[in-house]
Amino acid sequence: MTLSESAPEGGSFAFRADGSAGAASDRTALRAASRQPLRRAAGGRIDRSKPIHFTFDGKPVTGYAGDTVASALIANGIHFVARGFKYHRPRGILTAGSDDPAGLVQIGGDAASTDPNTRATEQEIYPGLEVASQNAWPSLAFDVGVLNDVFHRFLPSGFYYKTFMGPPGSWMGFEKIIRAAAGLGRAPKAPDPDRYDHVNHHCEVLVVGGGPAGLSAALAAARTGARVVLCEETAELGGWLLSADPATRIDGLAPAEWIAAAEAELRTHDEVRVLTRTCAYGYYAENQVNLWEKLADHQLPADCDPALPRQRNWRIRAAEVVLATGALERPLLFPGNDRPGIVTASAALTFAERYGVLVGRRIAVATNNDTGYDAACRLKAAGAEVVAVIDQRPAAGVGAAERASADGIQVHRGTAIVATAGRTRIARLTVRTLGP
Repeated sequence: MTLSESAPEGGSFAFRADGSAGAASDRTALRAASRQPLRRAAGGRIDRSKPIHFTFDGKPVTGYAGDTVASALIANGIHFVARGFKYHRPRGILTAGSDDPAGLVQIGGDAASTDPNTRATEQEIYPGLEVASQNAWPSLAFDVGVLNDVFHRFLPSGFYYKTFMGPPGSWMGFEKIIRAAAGLGRAPKAPDPDRYDHVNHHCEVLVVGGGPAGLSAALAAARTGARVVLCEETAELGGWLLSADPATRIDGLAPAEWIAAAEAELRTHDEVRVLTRTCAYGYYAENQVNLWEKLADHQLPADCDPALPRQRNWRIRAAEVVLATGALERPLLFPGNDRPGIVTASAALTFAERYGVLVGRRIAVATNNDTGYDAACRLKAAGAEVVAVIDQRPAAGVGAAERASADGIQVHRGTAIVATAGRTRIARLTVRTLGP
């Protein structure tokens, strides 16, 4: 959360955003996209020697090789990327992976190969990529659908089931209007020009997830001579280690060194198949697992190998399946927790460590466990100004709060967020002391 602190107000504390994070921040960021104001000066696994230019809603944006659409947009100060389904409220990036619920965009401007409802956190950028916002007309910034939000009190869930049922015969007329308002992205209007492949495969061990647990499981199975398939949904193996604290050590090695060593050993085994950019999407009877591999979605169609299909569907039958998909952070619940500029702590660390991007220059961390303090300290070390840790508990674990205080971060124990404000970017939150 990109916020700055104001004076306490009675039993509550108010935090306001600085001037750069006001309602016009996203329009300003678009005009200054090439400067990447939230890009860290160093760090991340991106290739800074390879700048990549693409467009968002027709406006130029610059990122680097290794960026996703989400990390590149945030680096350019763009948090407002979508509109909510029903009330068309502004939406931004909440997480950094496949669990992001709101950052859905349209990829590709071609009528035949355009791809709707693509997660900005999963789509890799490439030169010439066209990204567009969805569910907004005539534009993301000025959307007439926001009238639904103005009259939201009169549009509760389920109202349409009763409202449009009569008089007899009128439903067919209402149906056209409702269907036009339904959905998010635009479906392709021309035949799909791409090719797709289907493969049946058998193995003794299928490992789903390429993080440290998945790599360890694949290595253990490979050393026995078993036929192994390891799939990872992102472009790189490593999972959470890609955004781990650089001081972390595994078997005496830094995270990047351990990942490289594990991958190198796996590739020496002839019976091991490593599939990156591959998502397991179905687990069926008798250990059949279906995988979705993206072979050409990270580059322009003209740059693709014509011998390769765009995507491949794997039907894997395995003797044993290891699910090493990791854990997802559950965001805290509070009023207005879906405003652009609010992200999970794990996502903030992923953007900072993996992509070299700060989710904001001024950050407040809300937490109900000790990991929030670690996130606050690491984000400050990455270059952000962390104005506060807001902890719902009356006391933190041993040393957690003390470490944050030693870093100059204010700690508010026994407090919780009770309100937020800001339209296209969070501009204010109110924190109240919990009590009987």
